[in-house]
Amino acid sequence: MRLQDLNWMDVERYLTSDNRIIIITGSTEQHAYLSLTTDTLIPTRIALAVAERESVIIAPPLPFGVSPLFVDFPGTISLSRATFDALLIEVVESLIHQGFTHFFMLNGHGGNQMPERLRDLHSDGTASFVWYDWWREKAVKAFEARHQLKLDHANWGENFPFNRVSPSPRTEKTPVNLELLAEHSPREVLGDGNFGGLYQVDDALTQELFLVVVDEVTELVRGLAS
Repeated sequence: MRLQDLNWMDVERYLTSDNRIIIITGSTEQHAYLSLTTDTLIPTRIALAVAERESVIIAPPLPFGVSPLFVDFPGTISLSRATFDALLIEVVESLIHQGFTHFFMLNGHGGNQMPERLRDLHSDGTASFVWYDWWREKAVKAFEARHQLKLDHANWGENFPFNRVSPSPRTEKTPVNLELLAEHSPREVLGDGNFGGLYQVDDALTQELFLVVVDEVTELVRGLAS
């Protein structure tokens, strides 16, 4: 259930029996040959798949994140840490005021972090939060080990049919030495923006990856109801 498909009375009825909500945090930044909104599209698709299994409300995704590394790449839109934190805190506090108390924070971007204010709200019992970086969690780590693949920025692990906007090279890129960023510009170091590894794998493999993440998120969201 997406807020955009509901009216306020629908949400009020929902809150009589459930107080969970999924908050999606993403970014608009370079992803080599993939969509600039990859970090928003992936967690949004995960959330929609989870909501088909578990009737939970999904807030509109936050499409901008903390992306200063990529500001020299046209199309990247970056927020400061303070702005990101303030925005997310005010979103959450609005929802707490209305009766939402269990938040699943589905994050798609490495530059985003859970604001300290939300940790305080969790600690004092005002609300509960699960912060989930989808590419760093157990399901993905097990998948990487099983298939001997390493997911990295803009490589095969983020290359899904729904965020593919141009053909990707059918090659493997040598992993980028990020330590060079101390002395060189990001565009000099990153080239096309991919951090290294295969650009693309068979879609059946990425569909398997997608489903194991959806399985894991579904269980975690379901656990919020208990």
